[in-house]
Amino acid sequence: MSRLPWGKLGLFAGGVLFGTAGIKILSSQDAKKCYTNATAAVLRAKDSVMETVTTVRENCDDILSDAKEINAERAAADAEAVIADSSDIADESAETVGE
Repeated sequence: MSRLPWGKLGLFAGGVLFGTAGIKILSSQDAKKCYTNATAAVLRAKDSVMETVTTVRENCDDILSDAKEINAERAAADAEAVIADSSDIADESAETVGE
């Protein structure tokens, strides 16, 4: 006959005992009250996070439109600089030809 693993059987029996007691504790009114309060706190946190997300999205839209406006202004300034450079080059070449 083989030797029984008493340590493992003891752990199993203890788990069953505390598991059964745990179920009774979890189904008590105090546990229900605790779960209710925890769920309410989670819902409040969710609302707070959603408000923050909405604010961040609105700010991101503003930042994106401002960034596009800045890029458009820079592109226009770069285009004007290219036109000014080409007109300066044309003036210089006209002066060189005229001399």
